[in-house]
Amino acid sequence: MMIRNGIASVNDLRKLEELPPSDAKNADQLWLSGDLYPIDSDQIGKGRADTDNPLKGVKTKMNKLPKYLTIKQQVGNKEADLFIDGEIVSGEFYDNDTSAAGFRDSLKQLGDVETINLHINSPGGSVFEGIAIYNMLKNNPAQINVYVDALAASIASVIAMSGDNIFMPSNSMLMIHNPWTIAMGNANDLRKQANDLDRIGELSVTTYLDKAGSKLDADTLHQLMDDETWLTAQEAVNYGLATEVIDDNQMAACADPGFLKQFRNVPTQLAQRLAQSATNDPAKEWREGIRKQALNKATALTIELQNMEES
Repeated sequence: MMIRNGIASVNDLRKLEELPPSDAKNADQLWLSGDLYPIDSDQIGKGRADTDNPLKGVKTKMNKLPKYLTIKQQVGNKEADLFIDGEIVSGEFYDNDTSAAGFRDSLKQLGDVETINLHINSPGGSVFEGIAIYNMLKNNPAQINVYVDALAASIASVIAMSGDNIFMPSNSMLMIHNPWTIAMGNANDLRKQANDLDRIGELSVTTYLDKAGSKLDADTLHQLMDDETWLTAQEAVNYGLATEVIDDNQMAACADPGFLKQFRNVPTQLAQRLAQSATNDPAKEWREGIRKQALNKATALTIELQNMEES
């Protein structure tokens, strides 16, 4: 088990490995930043008694790839498959989160391949993480074939534009919209934030237009983004944002339904499918418990630091 840039304690990891909890004094300590790699107990416990080693029994290899970046490399033909199945984030918490750093590491592990088949099923997320992933793919010498397995929304649709070919099953969707944020401050602060968002939005505009060519003009694209448009596979092809419509497949959920509440025009069928998937997620309760525990301890730490500064 590996949690990258996440929030967990040693006992959380032991629980995942179905091991009894440790009574070591630091076993319930939460790691709030950085990478936490549980490794073999003989390494972590070197030089001290086993009773002092809360990670005893946890067997996890270093440099193991997170589950969200599944790599299936075809032997002999220099072709590899990559999968992005989740939100685009800067700090990975859930198994299916995708960050630019994690994606970079996965590309390095592929080595020299002639073809990369990138499968995307994502509601989007961080603009700059997505732009970084897009640029990595555009600068890669391999041919990039993108498959929108179910949904490429927001910045995930920008990543999809990195493909030399973009294939969309007939029941998949591409969503494009203007970037948004949460801001606070005085009038000058908010005006600056709005101007920054306009500039950030132009990054996506440039990417879409470069891919679409003569099939899409700037005025039409801006209107589509203003309206938060959910494009069918055929519509995406018509606008030059996809290459080909292929046979439909079994759509898979790619996000907690709560994530999609930020969007205005989510198609009813997609929302219902995600809601159904969320009710069947056995790990959701455990993840929520870990998240709440971490936030509570982080809040307590912040208050303690504030009290120290005031004193």
